[in-house]
Order: sequence, then C-alpha cells, then structure tokens
Amino acid sequence: MPRLGILGGTFNPPHLGHLVCAQEAHWQLRLDQVMLVPARIPPHKPVEDEPGAEHRLELCRRAVHGDPRFSVCDLEVGRDGPSYTVDTLEELHAQSSDTELLLIVGGDVAVGLPEWHEPDRVLSLARLAIAKRRGTSKASVQAALERLVRAEPVFFRMPRIGVSSTMVRRRVRAGLPIKYLVPDAVAGYIDQHQLYGGSAN
Repeated sequence: MPRLGILGGTFNPPHLGHLVCAQEAHWQLRLDQVMLVPARIPPHKPVEDEPGAEHRLELCRRAVHGDPRFSVCDLEVGRDGPSYTVDTLEELHAQSSDTELLLIVGGDVAVGLPEWHEPDRVLSLARLAIAKRRGTSKASVQAALERLVRAEPVFFRMPRIGVSSTMVRRRVRAGLPIKYLVPDAVAGYIDQHQLYGGSAN
C-alpha cells in the first residue's frame, strides 16, 4: 500500500526547516511521497503578515519544484472557512482510499491534538507521524494522546534547525539576506512580489 505523508501549515514562507522535516519523514518512515498542504484559514491562530493564501500556495510549489519526493495540495486554499485537518483528510481518503495517510506534526503540535476539531476522526483517517524535538518529551506526547482512540503514533528524528517563518519575514523587512534559509526560488518569488515589506535579495 502506498504511504503518503501530509505536512500542513501556513508556510509563510516555507523554509529549510519545513523541507528537512519533510525529508526526514520521507526517509525514516519510508514514505512514497510527502504532500505540503498550506492552510487558507488556520483555525487556531491568524496568519501573521498574511501575503494571501494564493501566494503561500505558490511559495510551496516553488519550494519543492523538481523534487519528486514532494508535492503540494491546494485543497485547503480552495475551501471556504477554517482549514480543518479532518476535512482535508476526508477528501484525500476519498480520492485515494488505497493509500495509507500519515499526518506529520511536531511534538508540540501533537500535545495539543485533543483540542483539535474532531481529533478522533483525524486519527481514524491518518496515523500520526511525530517529529521529535527538544522541549517536548515523547512521554508528554503519549500522555496527551491517551485521551484519544486509535492513537498509535510513529516518531521520527528531526535535526534541530533554528529557522522559522517569523525569522525569515523579519529578515526580509530588515533588508537582510535569506539565502540558505529558504530555497532560491522562494527568495526570488518573495522579491518579485515584494512580500513581507522588503527585499529578499
């Protein structure tokens, strides 16, 4: 059975950390592909410095272009209302019922999963693939997930990479270089469209 990793987020913008996470999940969990799914309206927090969902979708496409391990899904960008993971998984399952779905999240996100919209349904549609990171212990994740049915996650190692979308946006605003923090195609798109109030080059 094919195995598809689902990596959701705002990707504002996508950066080295996102791609390394996708790569490590792909390699360690023997996935056939990892799909980036940018959210249109995240239900838990607003998108800061929002350039527009279509821009974030295109940034994701630029970030993974040419790498057959990765793809980009526009389901959430094209859907009205909050971008609930359960709705996305329902659609993906309907499209490919013979594919095993693994939902890729960080340990900090996994701890909050019981507060998500329909968390038990989420876990009936996809298995959690949790990136182990400093600051959130495996024991705390497992304790949080005990409240849910079907919670049998797999864990994978994630190198510590001190890059965030917030950092990238701040550097763009300050006119600082972001080369090697994001793919060149992402930096070029940011510069071309003058996103985040500055220059990326």
